[in-house]
Amino acid sequence: MSDTTPVLSDAQVEHFLDKGYVVLERCFEPEQAEPVVERAWQRLGVDRDDPSTWDRPRVHLPSQQSVDAAEFAPRAFAAACQLLGGVERIETPWSWSDGIIANLGVGADRPFEPPSARVGGWHKDGDFFRHFLDSPEQGLLTIVLWTDVLSRGGGTFVATDSVGVVARYLAERPEGVLPEQLQETGLIHHCRDFVELTGSQGDVVLMHPFVLHATSQNVLRAQRLITNPPISLREPMDFDRPDPADFSPVERAVLRGLGVDRLDFRPTAPREAVVPERLRAQHEPASR
Repeated sequence: MSDTTPVLSDAQVEHFLDKGYVVLERCFEPEQAEPVVERAWQRLGVDRDDPSTWDRPRVHLPSQQSVDAAEFAPRAFAAACQLLGGVERIETPWSWSDGIIANLGVGADRPFEPPSARVGGWHKDGDFFRHFLDSPEQGLLTIVLWTDVLSRGGGTFVATDSVGVVARYLAERPEGVLPEQLQETGLIHHCRDFVELTGSQGDVVLMHPFVLHATSQNVLRAQRLITNPPISLREPMDFDRPDPADFSPVERAVLRGLGVDRLDFRPTAPREAVVPERLRAQHEPASR
């Protein structure tokens, strides 16, 4: 295990195991966030204080600059290490880019619909690799709140009982599942517990990679800027470690979802990268 001092309490780790996520409050200060936020508004080309200029409900800005999370938000970095079994198990540096995702009014033209399986857009992240139960490409999902995120103001919807649902699906398919196949499964309809994630500027949400989630409506047309910096493992997850104390909380959550103490999982097909449709579209020649 890493020498990084644990920052999550036993209760917070248990919440992660039970609900699939944990919220760390005030991981960075407003003065750290402001240069990133101001630059994002400049790149969006709208007046941050005049919603009448917000001409697009959702914009995902390309990354231009980044910081090392270990230096920028050391408590968030330490918590991620704790959930993944130590800094030696993750790919470093954990870079946080300025690829801001702005939700400035998604669904503002209709009444707010609370989180449920009926809401559209539920998905498991990872459009760039074949998914296995032990895939290392996404050790954790993360949400960095560069602004406050208010209820009904574009907070992420989370299915808090989805880790076991996804784990069972992948365990039954050792040959792996391509991203587009995974999104067509309708796994969300096996989930019953849903929450709307909100928080304050500087908060960071760490989520299990098997958590199903969805974008929500911003009927308030509030300023909502977040990023989702990926964090990867150096090696695939291991559900058959000789010493059970060496299981990371992420691995323990999978085992708990499967209802077993350990599992000798072995993929039956090669791991492979996938070129996402979003990137293919960027590289296709323009039609004449």
